[in-house]
Parts: sequence; structure tokens; C-alpha cells
Amino acid sequence: MSVTDTGFRCALGTFTVRPLAPLRDAELLHSWVTHPKAAFWMMRDAEPEDVEREYLRIAADEHHHALLGLHDGRPAFLMERYDPAHRELAGLYEPEPGDVGMHFLVAPTDTPLHGFTRAVITAVLAHLFDDPETARVVVEPDVSNKAVQALNEAVGFEPVREIDKPEKRALLSFCTRAQFAAATGVGV
Repeated sequence: MSVTDTGFRCALGTFTVRPLAPLRDAELLHSWVTHPKAAFWMMRDAEPEDVEREYLRIAADEHHHALLGLHDGRPAFLMERYDPAHRELAGLYEPEPGDVGMHFLVAPTDTPLHGFTRAVITAVLAHLFDDPETARVVVEPDVSNKAVQALNEAVGFEPVREIDKPEKRALLSFCTRAQFAAATGVGV
């Protein structure tokens, strides 16, 4: 596994990201966020125009950014980066300098690759920690989403406490650069 100028490479291929283009990518995203496996994304009943509107809103937000993740050049995951002092977690915990919030969603597929989701979250964190300003990544998965909690812990996240958000009960978790490197062997 390695992080290079051209992305994150591992045995499953090369993972890169590009800025999301809400108008161009909305139809693709709609198929992802409304899929049954994306239940925790909370957009199952969204119409295509709802998805477009949501990602246009994010694109206009200085504290929230959406990126389309590519696996060997093909769209494969969605990544959101946000400032937890201003979005999602504002007022729910005491942010520290260098905190970055993150969400990710792996595209549904009929041909799953063993270890793919773990490779995606590793690539996402490698991308975030590639920014020298990022000291700690903050996540807040639904407390009932045990699968993502296990993935988070596998890449270095430490659960801190449960918090109440307007849309869910969440497990606040943190991952420092050192925790990520120790858990994955990826140096950034």
C-alpha cells in the first residue's frame, strides 16, 4: 500500500478522487444513495433532482466538500469532507485545530471485491491525511451501523462516546495520523 501523487495504491488497484460535479454526477449518485445498501446515507427516497440539489448545496458550502472516488479510473465511491466546527457536529463536541469530518459511501456492485470497502476507507483517510493541516479525522456513524464501526476501528478510529444528532444517535469517533499509520501501515 502506498500514497503517491497519483492516489492510493494497494493490491486492489489505484484509488483517486476528483471534485464532484453535481450536475454531471447527480444521476450516478442517485443510483448509489437510493440503493438498499445505502440505508445509512438517509437518501433512500430521494428523487434525482433531490440529489442534484443536495450536492449543489454542498458545492456552494465553504465548510463542506464532496469528492467522487475512482477505482482504476472508474467511479466507485463518494467522499465528503467537512469542517466539524461548522457542519454536522457543530456544538456536539469540542473541536480541535486540524479536525476534519468525513463521510464515505461505496458504490453498489454486482461483482464485489473482497477487501474493497476497507481499501476505500483507507484511501479516503490517506487522502485526508495527505493534507498537512489535517491532525485528526472525526466521524459520527449511526450507533446501529456495526459494519462501518468495525471498518473505522480497523483503520485506527477510536470510539469516544454516543451523541444525539437531529437525524440519528451517533458514535463519535476520532482517528489521528499516528493511529491511522499504526492500524494500516500507511505512512502519510
